[in-house]
Amino acid sequence: MVKPEPIKDNCVDWRWKYFQGCLGALDGTFINVLVPNEDKPRFRNRKGQITTNTLAACDRYMRFTYVLPGWEGSAGDARVLWDAVNRPHGLRVPIGNYYLCDNGYANSQGFLTPFRGVRYHLKEWGPDTMWAEFLIM
Repeated sequence: MVKPEPIKDNCVDWRWKYFQGCLGALDGTFINVLVPNEDKPRFRNRKGQITTNTLAACDRYMRFTYVLPGWEGSAGDARVLWDAVNRPHGLRVPIGNYYLCDNGYANSQGFLTPFRGVRYHLKEWGPDTMWAEFLIM
């Protein structure tokens, strides 16, 4: 894991120059698990699979800055994030900085979600962009 560094005011990367202070992005993901039958209801996610809900944060270079595994699959993303920021050595977001999130989280201090109903330019982040060339290097 790396320490997150915010996007600076003088950033020239055309994808990130408008996100001064951004530390990266975070999201939850479901990981399939095997649990005893009596625990299956707690681990059943909204799609019916038996999973854990794992929160992960990455910087703009796709390096992990924080991971919180182990929550039951039935736990919502916002609940897992609440736990992450309230742990003694949990996720910390310095004042003036933020993580980009999806709409599974609340737009709040340190976390920026997109406007509802707005379609974003996914082609700019796809496999044929300069971003993909950077990852291959």
